This record gives sequence, structure tokens and C-alpha cells, in this order.
Amino acid sequence: MTLNHPAAARRIILFLIALLVLSALAVGGAGMFPATAEAKQFVVAIDAGHQAKANNKNEPIGPGSGTKKASVSSGTSGVSTHKAESVINLAVAKKLQTLLEAKGVKVVMIRTSEKVNIPNSKRAKIANDAGADLLIRLHCDSAGSKTRGVLMLVPGKNKWTGPIVKSSASAGSAIQKAALKATGAKSRGTSKRTDMAGFNWATVPSVIVEMGVMSNKSDDKLLASSAYQQKLATGMANGVMAYLNSK
Repeated sequence: MTLNHPAAARRIILFLIALLVLSALAVGGAGMFPATAEAKQFVVAIDAGHQAKANNKNEPIGPGSGTKKASVSSGTSGVSTHKAESVINLAVAKKLQTLLEAKGVKVVMIRTSEKVNIPNSKRAKIANDAGADLLIRLHCDSAGSKTRGVLMLVPGKNKWTGPIVKSSASAGSAIQKAALKATGAKSRGTSKRTDMAGFNWATVPSVIVEMGVMSNKSDDKLLASSAYQQKLATGMANGVMAYLNSK
């Protein structure tokens, strides 16, 4: 068939193209077209501080350092409840995990049991290897009977932490603000630390939340309460998301 009319030829060509497109879609050929880029899934590593038994074998406080500290200290315990800090830390960590996963975050739990032996350097390496957007380390403090509240620890600048100092400070600020709002706890401010293996071995933004003071009777009782643990976890989850979404 000879087509002498240009308009008729164009109509037939367009019709054939449309048939080809519809056929491709019908057999799953949607892959022929560029896919919309998927939103990045955030990764958060949660380290419930300490473990059932301390590991007093010394390890370098940073890569190549001659200064060494115990791999994992024993942690503290409640002045009135006598509960181990490691148990409280893990309970809150699991609550935080549930909340973050519900928000679509991929969570890497450094430990899910008391019966582990994971040095602080290795805890940081697990987060590094996971490509975590944040390593949040949960602890409780012992600071006398009158002191209470939430203290935020972030890396101070040294030869290891330089690349994560600014981002860690931002994360710490967001998490502390949200945790205080959720719990009504007193703020103990922020402390910069250069002597902690968990910070010095990390290549990802890292913070330590000292969630309360177990040598204070009031804080001790709160920290042992599942309801208060949930408030802490809720506040920290909100702070983590505020930080992640600001990146």
C-alpha cells in the first residue's frame, strides 16, 4: 500500500507506536521506562550499653592508640531497685527499635541479649560496616544521690573523630531536645568526649544518651518503669527522625 498523503502516514505511524507501547505494558514491559528513584532508607544502629559480664581486657581507645581501656565495663546498678544498667539499657533499646522500625528505619541492634561479649570498638565497627546514618548508644549514669536527668555525650574533636563531630553534635541536640520533651526530665547538658573507644572507632555519627542517674532514687525508679522507658524511647525516636530528616 502506498501512502501519498503525509497526514495519513503520520496517523498510521502514531497508531503503530501506541500499539507497541500497550503491548509492552501488557507483557510487563514497564521496565522499558525509567523508574522513579526510591527514597533512601535510613539505617540506625542501636547499642544497648554494657552486657551481663564485663570484659576487663584492655583495648586501644582508638585505631593505633597506645592508650587503652577496658573493652566493656560492668556498668552501674540502681540504688534502690538494684537493677543492672545493662538490663535497663537493653529494655529501652528494644522499645526504640520497635518505634524506629515502625517509621521505616532499618535498625541494626548491636546486641539483643545480655549474654554477649562485644568490645566497644567492635560495637562501633558493626555500625560502620552497616553504613549507619547514626549510632545511638544507650546508657545510664551514676553521679551521686542528688544528681538526676538526661546527659548527652558526643565526640570531641581528635585525630579520629573529626569527620563525625559536627553531625554527631546535631544528632545529640535533636535527640536530647525530644527526649526531654517526652519525659519532662531535667537536662544535664552535653559533654564532649575524646577518650571513648565507642566514639573513636566510629566512622558514622555517634551519640551516647545517659538516660538517667541510677544513683538517684527518683531516677532509678523511673528507669526501671516500663512506662517511663517507653517515654524515653518515644522521645529518642522523635529526635532521631528529626535529625535524619534534616540531613
